[in-house]
Amino acid sequence: MLAHTIRAAGRDALMLATELLHRARLADPRAGLWEAADVQWWWRTPRRSDGVERIFWVDDQGPVAGVLLTSWTDDDWQCDPIIVPRVPGPEPKVVWAQALQEIDAHAMGQIEVPVRDDDVAFKELVEGSGLVAGVRTTTAWMSAADRTRVQSPAEGFAIVDRTQRGGKPHPMIHRNGEGVEERLAQCPLYDPELDLAVETDGRIAGYSLYWFDPVTKVGLVEPVRVEDEYQRRGLARAMLTAGIDRLAMKGAEHVKISYRSEGAGALYQGVGFQPDSTDTSYNGRPEQLTPVR
Repeated sequence: MLAHTIRAAGRDALMLATELLHRARLADPRAGLWEAADVQWWWRTPRRSDGVERIFWVDDQGPVAGVLLTSWTDDDWQCDPIIVPRVPGPEPKVVWAQALQEIDAHAMGQIEVPVRDDDVAFKELVEGSGLVAGVRTTTAWMSAADRTRVQSPAEGFAIVDRTQRGGKPHPMIHRNGEGVEERLAQCPLYDPELDLAVETDGRIAGYSLYWFDPVTKVGLVEPVRVEDEYQRRGLARAMLTAGIDRLAMKGAEHVKISYRSEGAGALYQGVGFQPDSTDTSYNGRPEQLTPVR
């Protein structure tokens, strides 16, 4: 069946995006930028874009392409055109033309479009529309079978998960709002046993979240944070080795992480990740974009 378009907003759009990214990852073990867990992580806080009806191209097996719009703030938006590889569906030019219409209709302030550096088709389309290259991100992978041994945290610190902290405030509240735990719980891929924090004397020293996808067997690490006053004590490495080990125990075969700084790269490579691809964020203002010719 030829693909036709449908629209959905809110959690319905989240579930369609999840299906789309599942299908893309199953079609190619390394292509694309995002995992289904990425869009579920983005769901952690209410956004203006929750009410936007996103467009998807769907065949008799589910979504084959889509345009995802995400508002980080009211004036800071991200657009992700996604196509399942090697499946009949719309061409990149068609999807990007629609993406520009979606940006024009809904986005305000700044728009960011991440594009893999080896995706020649979308690079040409995005650059041709007037967006300017900005920050570069590296994505790294590891085989779960090659993970390093679990490292214990420094003396006086303990790694706990959300099943052990019942009733206590979620460590991500001050950056993501009071409803972060409720929003995460709405995501099928969220697992409180993979939601880790480092504690010391009742205080949160850091946190990290691990996502196991039983459909693709991919584990995603997003986010990882150690508070400034607790840096350089090996806490990030302790969390990472513990979290990746838990992902492997859940059934993850490969684990993925993305980063922008050299320091983060050194940390992740130190626990076994190998750089695999890079992407560039293209930026501009919606009113300055040029339509596809």
